[in-house]
Amino acid sequence: MSSSAPSKRVVRIQIAAMFAVAALAGLLAWLLPAPPDPAAVYGDLATAVSPGRLLSVRQIAAVSVFALIICATLLFEERRLGVAFVGIAALLSLKVLTLDEFVQHTELHIILLLVGMMTLVGVLKDMGFFTWIIQSIINAKKMTGFKFVAILMLLSGTMPGIVDEVTSIVFVLALVFQVCDTLKLRPTPFVLMSVMATNIGSTGTMLGNPVGILIGTKAEYHWNPGAEGDAGVPLSFGDFIVHATPIMFLSLLCVSAVLLLYYRREIKLLDERLAERRASHIGLGPMVAIPYKGALAILVAALAFIASHHPLERALGLEANTMLVAAPLAIAGLLMFFRCHRARHYVESSIEWWSLLFFMMLFAVSFALEHCGVTDVIADRISPDGATPSKYVLTPAIVAVTAVGSAFVDNIVFVSTFIPIVKSIVGDAPEMSPLWWALLFGACFGGNITAIGSTANLVAISMLGKKYSIKVAFLEWLKVGLVVGFVSCAAATLVILCYYKTPAVAAAIP
Repeated sequence: MSSSAPSKRVVRIQIAAMFAVAALAGLLAWLLPAPPDPAAVYGDLATAVSPGRLLSVRQIAAVSVFALIICATLLFEERRLGVAFVGIAALLSLKVLTLDEFVQHTELHIILLLVGMMTLVGVLKDMGFFTWIIQSIINAKKMTGFKFVAILMLLSGTMPGIVDEVTSIVFVLALVFQVCDTLKLRPTPFVLMSVMATNIGSTGTMLGNPVGILIGTKAEYHWNPGAEGDAGVPLSFGDFIVHATPIMFLSLLCVSAVLLLYYRREIKLLDERLAERRASHIGLGPMVAIPYKGALAILVAALAFIASHHPLERALGLEANTMLVAAPLAIAGLLMFFRCHRARHYVESSIEWWSLLFFMMLFAVSFALEHCGVTDVIADRISPDGATPSKYVLTPAIVAVTAVGSAFVDNIVFVSTFIPIVKSIVGDAPEMSPLWWALLFGACFGGNITAIGSTANLVAISMLGKKYSIKVAFLEWLKVGLVVGFVSCAAATLVILCYYKTPAVAAAIP
């Protein structure tokens, strides 16, 4: 056993704590008021002797399972899928979910979209596309410390929106490690700069983070609040480009300024080492001929196809976001057809089945909370009797709660829980639709606060440890993460509050 692995005693304590938290959550659920008509929630309650009590049992089960999954995500990354499987089995056995409801609410369309995009990324990696990008930056002429960090931040911020945050950080860190090895620099500051820009950049498009896909497909956004026939609609890829991308770049600019100041000594040393190599006419690495044009053409065509999903759906009379799912699947299918000798490799190695299965279980558990009335109770506490609080209260509140929660637990967990709550609030007050953006930015930007706040963070720490045997102290990350998290969340909150002023402004948004 690895010396860094927790002892059996520690594991037993953690398991006991996990079940204690689940029991406490169940006790709180027991105190929840029952809906006025329990039979409207579950048909079998109409003939039950004590329908309110039976509904309460199901609420307790849903909340307890959800609490177990949160604790397993926080304490047992390698056991969380097993906990999720057992939790789903318990919910099915207690009739909290039926089989049909479980299948329907595993959000298979989101899973298939991710499968298609992961396959595309596997093909681009196979064709050397990311290696070409790294070589182009390393061998750029007249490279300085400031120029390198600026390029690093820009690359880290833009690449996640194209290929997802995990793929992005893997390849950006390959660039960081090569430069730090060549110039004999401590890599930790540059790793932190890269991963924090990656978390911010993951909000730029719907594809950068599973959170964006989940919000985009589940949101009920009202573009013309108060107008006749203004039904809430899902968000499209184009909506993210128009509304999320500018906020992402503004936040990235603010955070870049903070990090340039915070790590000014390390950047100065990088500049000095680069100047020495320039004076000796020595580059940062060898150049290898890579036929990148084919991969670049595939990427551009794929992004154009995905970005045009909304007009294609309207032209073909399809349901919203149908082509958003169909496009990546079609692209992945064509690539596997023409590269059939590598097709099995892409499916087996490029697709993160562990994460996708966990997402499916989590989505079903989140639906169970909504189905048995738990999220409705929370929404009623936020806006009692339909009296929705001011946007100046709700927007920063949602950003703050999801940011702090995402700093310690997978942001998918919090977003899955908050979606029905936000949906309920927006349903009563359509002018509060910008809360969907607050949910997106709070969940993703909060991942920068701690080392365990996002999957990209964990991947970066793992790569740093394997290559250099370096461990990033919790406080070392927290000191800069708190500042970065606060600055980025504040920037996003201010834009949301100032831009989406009144229903009239919202009506002008296409």
